[in-house]
Amino acid sequence: MADKKIETKSISQSIVLNASPLEVYDALMSSKKHSEFTGEEAKISNKVNGKFTAYSGYIEGESLKLTPGKIVIQSWRATDWPRGHFSKVTYTMTKKGDKTQLKFKQEGVPVDQYDSIKQGWIDYYWEPLKKMFNK
Repeated sequence: MADKKIETKSISQSIVLNASPLEVYDALMSSKKHSEFTGEEAKISNKVNGKFTAYSGYIEGESLKLTPGKIVIQSWRATDWPRGHFSKVTYTMTKKGDKTQLKFKQEGVPVDQYDSIKQGWIDYYWEPLKKMFNK
């Protein structure tokens, strides 16, 4: 449990990637591919209730729902967040022609870290994913 109630906000973002929904899913859920596009170590269990870490341990959580090529729902936290506080992250992949629309939602982001986390997804996830799939 969190030590105390903290004020939170939600982030919603959407990007289109030059890849199939399954390729996007694999990039998010494969330790090797995740590490490759972020440039930082990731250890990801691809099982429901499996634990994960990303960005060399700065991000940690657990996968709550996994449907390959369709949806990933995770509990997610940064190690500098208040002890015991997790957000809920949902990645939804939809085929759009030969591309994939990735819709992203993160609920429960601490207000004092909202701006940096919101920009962090763009800088450290979406831009590197675009580069990876545009090779």
